[in-house]
Amino acid sequence: MAQSSSLSLIMTIEEARKEISDALKNIYEKNESDSTTEIVMEHLTRWSRSERVINKDLELSFAQKSTLSQIIQRLLLHEPIQYILNEACFAGMIFYVDKNVLIPRPETEELVDWILKEIKTQNPIAIGSAYRILDIGTGSGCIAISIKNKLPGVEMWACDVSDEALNIARMNADALNATIDFVALDFLDKKQRRQLPNVDLIVSNPPYVPEKDKNEMKKNVIDYEPSTALFVPDDDPLIFYKAIADFGKEKLNTHGRIYVEIHENLGGQVIDLFQSKGYHSAEIKKDLQGKNRMIKVSLG
Repeated sequence: MAQSSSLSLIMTIEEARKEISDALKNIYEKNESDSTTEIVMEHLTRWSRSERVINKDLELSFAQKSTLSQIIQRLLLHEPIQYILNEACFAGMIFYVDKNVLIPRPETEELVDWILKEIKTQNPIAIGSAYRILDIGTGSGCIAISIKNKLPGVEMWACDVSDEALNIARMNADALNATIDFVALDFLDKKQRRQLPNVDLIVSNPPYVPEKDKNEMKKNVIDYEPSTALFVPDDDPLIFYKAIADFGKEKLNTHGRIYVEIHENLGGQVIDLFQSKGYHSAEIKKDLQGKNRMIKVSLG
């Protein structure tokens, strides 16, 4: 793939699409490459895919070609397109993201969908402020904001150890008109987490990737996404689930539930952990890729 300086003086929308696709073919698998290409082209033209097909022979402006050149340069360094554009789509909303927060994943959106469906069918009271939810390790705020957006009557809390992440979460909450109580704390510190209120539901996508798995992960993740939000010690991979389970025993209201995202290979261990601490009604749910990805447990 030629560097950006060799981009043609005249380039159509279709030629630009092919330029991006060629740049990415040795970096990502086809599905991810195609998805990234579409994201770039939509950003570049501000047109939908169908509009771009209809206008595929129109030429890019000088400004568009300059932007494309810069984006391709960064993509060739394996930088995620979400960080390049400072935006990621989640639950039909656009969130600001940068290197201080994880890029929201589709499987996390599935976790949110699961929670919303169950609340609406089993807990109609959740439409009122008597229902309180806590998002542990909120990052960009995507989970908390998405739930609050769908259930505006609930009282939503969210915490994170990173001040930078919380600044981004607050900014996203303001932009998306979501009222959330954000708290800066180290959730692994028992004393610090005492400042959190009693809640009816806990949700978390905590760090759960053992350090030993780093070598199996892609450069766009390892080189750019915050390691503290991803990795846990090899000798204690369930460290966050232990803290969540202990916190739930103290702060989860009667019949309260916990929903967590998990490592696909650690589902059985996570359930065993919660059950050993007195939780029941444990359920593992697969994501759309067929991987064990989410767990629900309850106290009653």
